[in-house]
Amino acid sequence: MDYQVHPSAIVDDGAKIGAGSRVWHFVHVCGGARVGKNVSMGQNVFIGNKVTIGDNCKVQNNVSVYDNVHLEEGVFCGPSMVFTNVYNPRSLIERKDEYRDTLVKKGATLGANCTIVCGVTIGAYSFVGAGAVVNKDVPDYALVVGVPGKQIGWMSQFGEQLDLPVTGDGETRCQHTGAIYRLTNGLLEKVTA
Repeated sequence: MDYQVHPSAIVDDGAKIGAGSRVWHFVHVCGGARVGKNVSMGQNVFIGNKVTIGDNCKVQNNVSVYDNVHLEEGVFCGPSMVFTNVYNPRSLIERKDEYRDTLVKKGATLGANCTIVCGVTIGAYSFVGAGAVVNKDVPDYALVVGVPGKQIGWMSQFGEQLDLPVTGDGETRCQHTGAIYRLTNGLLEKVTA
């Protein structure tokens, strides 16, 4: 075994966990889960059967990654944030055949206590603020806060807010890395390294 598992954790037979990953106190990884390299799963994390987690993700304490949630490389899940997989749950009605896929793209940050309603895509390098409730797709690099989640700005790959309007056109430079970002017709792209 080329990853670390705390004695209190449960890793079911069949689970695939990449080299260098760390499974901390009271974690449960189900047998169908696919977890990449160098992933940190904090205390009291649950990873479902139909879940994929890319390399270098951080899943902080008290996060449940339910079936049909897929995290690409480098996603940060803040403490106690929430994923769902059924849009209209009822205890008395089984809806396992109605799970909706949720995709969190490369480098995205999901702040502490935010909620991601199933069936959405969270864009690459986007940033969902603490406590936000996201019920629609989030563009790449977007900064989303509030209930319901609303885009209020743009973030760099470095994780700093960019000086750009939410809509329209513009160009700016990341103060930390010098990378240039261009906003065209409401879509942001990084144009230099």
